[in-house]
Amino acid sequence: MFESRRSRVATLAACATILLATSACGDDKPEEASAQQVRLYGTDGNMLNSYPAELKERASLVDGMKGTTPLVPLPDDFKSRLRAVDPALTDYLYSAETYDAVVIAVLAAQLAGSTDPAAITKQIVAVTNNGQRCEDPASCLTLARNGQDIEYRGVSLTRAGFTDKGEPATASYATLTFDGQQINDGKTEFVGAGIESAASTKTPPKPKKQRPGAGADQEPLILGGLLPKTGDLAIAYPPMAAGAALAIKEINAAGGALGKPVTWLDGDDGTNPTVAKATVAKHVTDGVSVIIGAGGSGISRAVLPDVVQAGKILFSPSNTDSSLTDADDQGLYFRTAPPDSLQGRALADVILRDGSQKIVIVARKDSYGEGLQGTVRDELEKAGIANDRLKLMTYEPPADAKAAPVDFSSGAKQIKEFGADAVLIIGFGESAQVIRGLADAGVQIRQ
Repeated sequence: MFESRRSRVATLAACATILLATSACGDDKPEEASAQQVRLYGTDGNMLNSYPAELKERASLVDGMKGTTPLVPLPDDFKSRLRAVDPALTDYLYSAETYDAVVIAVLAAQLAGSTDPAAITKQIVAVTNNGQRCEDPASCLTLARNGQDIEYRGVSLTRAGFTDKGEPATASYATLTFDGQQINDGKTEFVGAGIESAASTKTPPKPKKQRPGAGADQEPLILGGLLPKTGDLAIAYPPMAAGAALAIKEINAAGGALGKPVTWLDGDDGTNPTVAKATVAKHVTDGVSVIIGAGGSGISRAVLPDVVQAGKILFSPSNTDSSLTDADDQGLYFRTAPPDSLQGRALADVILRDGSQKIVIVARKDSYGEGLQGTVRDELEKAGIANDRLKLMTYEPPADAKAAPVDFSSGAKQIKEFGADAVLIIGFGESAQVIRGLADAGVQIRQ
């Protein structure tokens, strides 16, 4: 309805008065005053203290960013032992899972009395279930050498053992928060997930007792690394490498396996299938029995056929893609990291607790990113977030370190137009370009 001339004049006068007081009236209202603020969320691939450096001079954009990662409350003693291996360590992501993967693989070989991967696979799940409880390499190796069934509980594996599929039946997740450019440990919250009854109850072959003087004719057990020294996931390499080095150090200090020190051969997965395949081929030539890795789920999926064909074991400390549970692995694939079917619930809960109403989930285009993206979407929809308030987006990660960085300018504009109040970014180091794109598009990031 049109207003009278007198009332219009009165309205304009009132508006002018308010404008002088608030600078927020009429057509002169600044865009920033009404712009939607967006909360940032991340996952295990980017919730690290080393992540802000990927943003360089704009590192402050992560301030207030929240996310989840598979993580148990790490004992101070374990952290101290890791720092003794790598004094420059600033993050602990997947350090415990890597440590436990190495220890479990070695214990399985000791129980099998062999370096043959086929024999080792029959003991890996059993190492974590239905035996004499032990919690460190020295005590567990002593029991195993005596032919005793053991139930290993380590740093990451604390509540229950492995399922028949060779992955944790239960998990612990941490909600992390960037306070400034560092994760504030004081704000970290832990939540459990999974079902203890899902742990395997199968009876393994009888453990072989080590005979006195055995080992003279035994080839040493060789483990090979397939960890992300380079590539998009390289920011997670230091804690994983420290976890592996610490495990090998403590195992050999306890007498090694099968009467000889365990050998570790380093190897890079490059966060790249081509690099990873070359590393696997070299490990096969060098007589590796168990390959510890790969870092990314997509990389493990790419090399798994090669590993299976060679009859070796692939044991990842950091793969979370749920679909790997049923991969065609001929019983040769294991992981200490829990599947994203568990993490998705924890992550959705973190987002919903902040009262978010319009949510965008941005994921790197691979099995890890798209798998977790789908799981979080499903959990959000179960919680009542309507489909029209959810937007899924993906980006192509760089093919290698020399490739051009991710250009997310178009995607950022779509997010701004959508009016999102929450953006979940599922990716590795390269995902920093998504945050840059949002800021460049004028999206106000809430801190």
